[in-house]
Amino acid sequence: MPKSNPESEWFGFRRVKAEEKTGLVRDVFSSVASRYDLMNDLMSAGLHRLWKDALVKRMDPKPGMACLDVAGGTGDIAIRLYRRMLAQGKAPKKSKITVCDINPQMLEQGRAKALDNGIVRGIEWVEGNAEKLPFKDKSMDMYSIVFGLRNVTHIDKALREAARVLKPGGKFFCMEFTSGVAPALKPLYDAYCLNVMPFLGEHIANDRNAYRYLAESIQKFPAQAGLAKRIEKAGLGDVSWTDLTGGIAVIHEARKR
Repeated sequence: MPKSNPESEWFGFRRVKAEEKTGLVRDVFSSVASRYDLMNDLMSAGLHRLWKDALVKRMDPKPGMACLDVAGGTGDIAIRLYRRMLAQGKAPKKSKITVCDINPQMLEQGRAKALDNGIVRGIEWVEGNAEKLPFKDKSMDMYSIVFGLRNVTHIDKALREAARVLKPGGKFFCMEFTSGVAPALKPLYDAYCLNVMPFLGEHIANDRNAYRYLAESIQKFPAQAGLAKRIEKAGLGDVSWTDLTGGIAVIHEARKR
């Protein structure tokens, strides 16, 4: 029988104790927070913006919905959700969009970005762990986690927490880099992750090791079908996935039973 949460023992390719991993990941994002958005643009040649636009279009949030974006510290998804609601003619009057992130430096970046975009209300910023969310049972209409699940120490705990906070019928969305890239792309993509990403991390974010970890974490993350099984086991149904750019990024979605 496969061991539950095998990734909890790995920090990239380095074996660690599970109780150490959360702190190590927190340190990575504390180090890169101020350059995180710039690095996303450089590493994906701007593709991450198109992927996130595609995700929020699929999410299709409606004004008044309680939307929770986990590990979304810099606000990319929350701001898109807000704008999509606004485009329907009604901005959230109260905080219906909540960002929850374990890292205060990332949240600080998100708050600043929201203000730069003229958003002073409608998004709440909460420090918290994806494995133990500080929200009530059945309190959210929609849950998203974008390029964050592979950094969680115990992925299955985080998935069960997603199911716990969603209302019956509520929607779950995860967008992540996975190991299940199309075979024709995989050799080139793996070489890019393991060589170019750390190089850019060293020269742009001044932290080669942080981006070496992020590159290695992609290799350790389950492929599409494996993650879908774990989502379903956590208590979510109607699980499906959509590959973007040959499976470099993947959107998994599901519904609370």
